[in-house]
Amino acid sequence: MHDLVIRNGRVVDGSGGPARDVDIAIDGERITAVGTVTEPGRREIDAEGLLVTPGWVDIHTHYDGQATWDPDISPSSWHGVTTIVMGNCGVGFAPADPAPDRRAWLIQLMEGVEDIPGTALDEGMTWNWESFPEYLDELERLPRVLDVSALVPHGPVRAYVMGERGGHNAEATPEEIDRMAALVREAIEAGAVGFSTTRTLLHRAKDGELAAGTTASADELVGIGLAMGDAGAGVFEVASDMFDAEGEFAWMAKISRETGRPVTFGCLQDDIRPEHWRHLIELSEEANADGARIVPQVAGRPACLLLGFESTAHPFMFHEAYAPIAQLPFAERIAELRRPEVRAAILGESGEIDGIAAFLSNFKKLFALGDPPEYEPAPSRSVAKVPSQANEYGAPGTTFGEVVFNTGMSGYQETMTDPSYRGQIVVMTAAHIGNYGLNDEDVESSRIQVAGFAARHFPDRF
Repeated sequence: MHDLVIRNGRVVDGSGGPARDVDIAIDGERITAVGTVTEPGRREIDAEGLLVTPGWVDIHTHYDGQATWDPDISPSSWHGVTTIVMGNCGVGFAPADPAPDRRAWLIQLMEGVEDIPGTALDEGMTWNWESFPEYLDELERLPRVLDVSALVPHGPVRAYVMGERGGHNAEATPEEIDRMAALVREAIEAGAVGFSTTRTLLHRAKDGELAAGTTASADELVGIGLAMGDAGAGVFEVASDMFDAEGEFAWMAKISRETGRPVTFGCLQDDIRPEHWRHLIELSEEANADGARIVPQVAGRPACLLLGFESTAHPFMFHEAYAPIAQLPFAERIAELRRPEVRAAILGESGEIDGIAAFLSNFKKLFALGDPPEYEPAPSRSVAKVPSQANEYGAPGTTFGEVVFNTGMSGYQETMTDPSYRGQIVVMTAAHIGNYGLNDEDVESSRIQVAGFAARHFPDRF
């Protein structure tokens, strides 16, 4: 008799082969049979009509705080994730100077970069650690429904060694680089799965400063990377704008060649440089041909932001006419937005916009979330397509800006006394490789290039 039998499910095993309608037998912690299982199980699950897959390994998460108090790691555990990797983008909570103001600094760094409420982090974390090995011990104490692993984040390491200078992105001295390298080696030897840093201007702490480590020198990054080589383990994770791609690849390839450790980076597509990702793939090919192991990470679907007047960001946040009311209490701000002259001033602004402002105002990638929410709307439902369909959104308008503004305001009562009334949320989809322009030929071309890279460098997976 088997410990567990899952019957009648459609198995998608991750090998790339076709789905199969088969049974699965499990004994102890191992799958012992896949096919027609005749023996009964002490426990049986009827999975008819369901997919049965391996657990997902989510390699980019920010559960660094939540993992210390939440045994469920929700919502990831609700969706089939069985292992998470946290500590990405150079932010996290260890090592941590025990001074209360330095702990608060780490919280505001995470809150600014990842939009995780600082109040929840402050109330939830026990801070029963100072070093990274002690943080891993704290993670080990809590039983949970899935496995967790952690990267050593650059920001906390910098702040621990350099104090406020580290948070302000001052250049590290050779002695400080040596101290950071020693901390990273200690963390890797204690069980950290790697090290992470950020190089993107989008990552800012709540106080407005660039995330610690953003402008770190190549000497600092290579020094830390060499410590990983000494430890003989770990992956070096990078979040970078790649504005100077050749410069970034120079130090990334140096680390990988000299240490034998893999370096991985987010290879994404943006509206400003829609074909730039292809150049990044080519640079990866060249570096790997020269002895490095650089692995681009490609998103499986577009990332999304929830935009609205109650959210951290919305398309009008950089308008000059919005600035005078931006810091008002929420109810007062909504009251001001209702005033015709304020609305007209905000919508009447024109001129060149760039950077994040242009990103937030890309109407072809703005969608009303709706009720019930629609998380994967068709391109035909974007704001750029629907001024004539605006009544469907409950937000009539004759321009793209009016549709977005009215959508964001819909649902708020005049008196704002009923907390159940909330404005509509607008979903912003950030481009991932292949969806730029929503052209089928571009999508197929991108799939071929990405698949070709994967097959060449990871032939055992295909």
